[in-house]
Amino acid sequence: MCVICSKRFTRVGNLQQHMTIHTGDSKYSCAICSKRFTRASHLTGHFAIHTGERQHACTICSKRFTQANHLKEHMRIHTGERKFLCAICSKTFTHQSTLKNHMAVHTGERQFACSICLKRFTRACNLKEHMAIHTGEGQHSCTICSKRFTRATFLKHHMAAHTGEKPHACTICSKRFTQSSTLKSHMTIHMGERKHASTVCSKTFSRASHLTGHLAIHTA
Repeated sequence: MCVICSKRFTRVGNLQQHMTIHTGDSKYSCAICSKRFTRASHLTGHFAIHTGERQHACTICSKRFTQANHLKEHMRIHTGERKFLCAICSKTFTHQSTLKNHMAVHTGERQFACSICLKRFTRACNLKEHMAIHTGEGQHSCTICSKRFTRATFLKHHMAAHTGEKPHACTICSKRFTQSSTLKSHMTIHMGERKHASTVCSKTFSRASHLTGHLAIHTA
C-alpha cells in the first residue's frame, strides 16, 4: 500500500513504480530531446513522436496512432460512447477537449485570440479559419475545380454551382436558390420591400441590381 495516497497494489514492483509519481523521480530520459518520464511505458509512447511510428491500430477502420490513449479516444467515435457531460445543459461529448470547447458557449470565454487584429474566438478551429483572412490562405479546396476558399461555408456555397443543388426554398412560391442570401433578396418581391432608392429621382427598387440598371438611364 502507498503510504501517501493509500492506493493498494498486488506487486511490490507496481508500488515502487507508482511511488515515482509522488517523489518526482523521472529516471527514464528521451535520448533525442532529453525529456524525462517516471515510467518506461510513457517514454516508449513519447518516442513515437520522434520516430513517427504508429503502432496502435484501430480494429474497425485501421487508422493508426502513435499512442494507446489516442487510439482509446478514437474508438469512442465507433462505439458512440459519450462520457463527458456538461454540468450546465447535460449535453454529452466523446472527448474532454470537445466538452471544454463547448463550455465556452455557457461562459462566453473567448480564449483564442488573433495575433494580428486581436479578435477573440471560443474555439481554436474558428481562430484558424479567421487567420486565413489575414494570410489569404484558402485551406478549403473544391474537389472538382480546385478553387480554394478561406471558409468551409464559402466552399459549400460554391459546390452548389457544380451540383446544381438548391437547398433554399421560398415558402411562398416554392422557387429554389443555391444561397440563402439570394433567397432573402427574392423574398422582397413578395413582401413589397423596396429599400434601394434612386438618388436622382427617388424611385425605389427591391434589388440593388435593379437600381443599378435604372441609374444607367440617368447617366446615359
